[in-house]
Amino acid sequence: MSDTHTFDTLRLTAADDLYRFDVPADPQIAPDGRRVVYTVRRVERETEKKYTNLWLVDAGSGRSRRFTHGKWSDSQPRWSPDGQTLAFLSNRSNEEQAQIYLIPVDGGEARPLTDLKGSFAAFEWSPDGTKLAVQFRQKDADALEREKDEGKKKLGISYRRITRADYKFDGVGYQPQERWHIWVIDAESGEAMQLTSGDKDETEPRWSPNGRHILFVSNRSEQPDMNLDATELYLIPAGGGDMRQVETRAGRKFSPVFSPDGAHIAFLGRDKPGRWYQNTRLYVAPTNGGDVSDVSGSLDLHLTPATNGDAFNESAPFLPVWSADGRRVTCLATTRGNESLVSMAVFEPNDEPLWVVAEPGVVGGYTFDRAGRRVAYLWSTLDDPAQLVVRDVDEAGQGGEPHTLTAFNPWLAEIEPGEIEEVWFKAADGFDLHGWILKPPGFVAGQQYPSILEIHGGPQTQYGNMYMHEFHYLAAAGYVVTWSNPRGSQGYGEAVTGAIYGQWGTVDYDDVMAWADYVAKLPYIDPERMGVTGGSYGGYMTTLIIGRTDRFKAAVAQRVVSNFLSFYGSSDLNFGLENLAGTAAPWDDMATNWAQSPISAIGNATTPTLVIHSENDYRCDPEQGEQVFIALRRLGVDTELLLLPGEGHGVSRGGRTDRRIARLEAMLGWFEKYLK
Repeated sequence: MSDTHTFDTLRLTAADDLYRFDVPADPQIAPDGRRVVYTVRRVERETEKKYTNLWLVDAGSGRSRRFTHGKWSDSQPRWSPDGQTLAFLSNRSNEEQAQIYLIPVDGGEARPLTDLKGSFAAFEWSPDGTKLAVQFRQKDADALEREKDEGKKKLGISYRRITRADYKFDGVGYQPQERWHIWVIDAESGEAMQLTSGDKDETEPRWSPNGRHILFVSNRSEQPDMNLDATELYLIPAGGGDMRQVETRAGRKFSPVFSPDGAHIAFLGRDKPGRWYQNTRLYVAPTNGGDVSDVSGSLDLHLTPATNGDAFNESAPFLPVWSADGRRVTCLATTRGNESLVSMAVFEPNDEPLWVVAEPGVVGGYTFDRAGRRVAYLWSTLDDPAQLVVRDVDEAGQGGEPHTLTAFNPWLAEIEPGEIEEVWFKAADGFDLHGWILKPPGFVAGQQYPSILEIHGGPQTQYGNMYMHEFHYLAAAGYVVTWSNPRGSQGYGEAVTGAIYGQWGTVDYDDVMAWADYVAKLPYIDPERMGVTGGSYGGYMTTLIIGRTDRFKAAVAQRVVSNFLSFYGSSDLNFGLENLAGTAAPWDDMATNWAQSPISAIGNATTPTLVIHSENDYRCDPEQGEQVFIALRRLGVDTELLLLPGEGHGVSRGGRTDRRIARLEAMLGWFEKYLK
């Protein structure tokens, strides 16, 4: 709370505050470290459209200015090697088709560089600034043919022929037949040359330091959709020619980056196919073959982001970053409710890691200048969605003092927040667990409050020291809001994350109930007015809870996983349930799949339950929530089903704002009905 305000002069968090957030993303520091370009997204309430523009800030003075303007989406800004030009994606000339644009940093208009039909993903400047390597997917030939005829275009497709299991993806829909390939674009003329082709995806292009080759990731197994972790690293001449595989090690590989001299490649990965609970680790391989180093060594750290947030969840790729002398690599590390930056020695495995950023909070994307002496990153804390921060790094790789450059969302100073307490507590078997408690604004000691227990998705994610608008909204209505990280969560070591592999609904359920026990004993909690909610895996656990206990007086089950037997294959994960949950295929072990399915215990449910699902959820098919709703109706339990049209799995974080608000208001209305 601000010292200059009293409770009477401040207002409470509202659902429609979602319209007010400016959401920064993708901080890109200039090669000389003097400026940072980033994106800011805003919502236009009248049309529900979201627009994104580029902003520039001076890293020394903090002076910031909007660099591009207009009602369109400008994204993925990337500095040319000389720092004079920015390449970025924009749909300014066609709302449905983004192209690469170039704009001088010190003045001038943006000019389109490309005019290709399809989708752009990652791209990178060549070391000499004359070309860009691009990950691009062309439109399907039949789609291009339909666009030539207005009648055919209006009618749309007449059928889909599907031959691979990866035919749909949440947030995208049905995938085109064309695959992702590597292209090279001339930075002056826009002339495009396709380097790869065929029925395999090639992604994440990176230039070699001498500009002669392009590194990329590809799964070139005979059936990539059946071997999800069979990605490998490949090199191809920048002017075209035969590709060759880089010798590494078995297991999934991603985010490869050349060392400054080009002699080595750092990459992230896992070494046990099918075990998705594994930590992401850092490896280094010689470019021309040789022994691969596991740089992570004995560090029990997950080196990719995994923290849940709802006001800020977009940013740049989280790539390993080499030091200028090629001796260290810096990565993001998810650990104990935080996301930090850790620097590791590549060739001296006994050296202790150095923490470049280690305060409580979450790093949301980061880039280093060419010298590796300054890092720009977005930073979220429990009371602030995100600010842009820079800090200098010394020769040893140690981070200096942080300097905040921005003041996004100053209107939050008008809001009366509740007090948040971080808690460590004991599970039933004595294991140490981590949680947080948010008291309502205007909390009065000696009074008992209703409470809402939130359960995160994943399960291989974490709650952390990151701002959550939803929690503040519910607390503003007079609830104590609590959340924790049960076993199965990320950030507490690989053994903790893998503790529920093959046995969802066992020790994780016990941990959630241990948290409920801890909360219920607090003097300000009314144990007769406790609610529970969660989405995705949190929806799984909420549904499991109402089938096993009646201690909660109301529940809101969101983006539900209810039935492993039908979830298998209906999700865009398809058979990935085997890798995520550790189950066998249903026809090989129906009993175990059924035992881990919340629907198997739904006949015991008596808790009034609101079910919320998105109609276009390709991760957890709507039928998963519909099964729960129909079962509860048949059982005579108070229930409703709220369906959100046009939305995918990530509705609570990135859905259309009016639908996000409808979801929040429905949740609160349900708890108000049964807890008050």
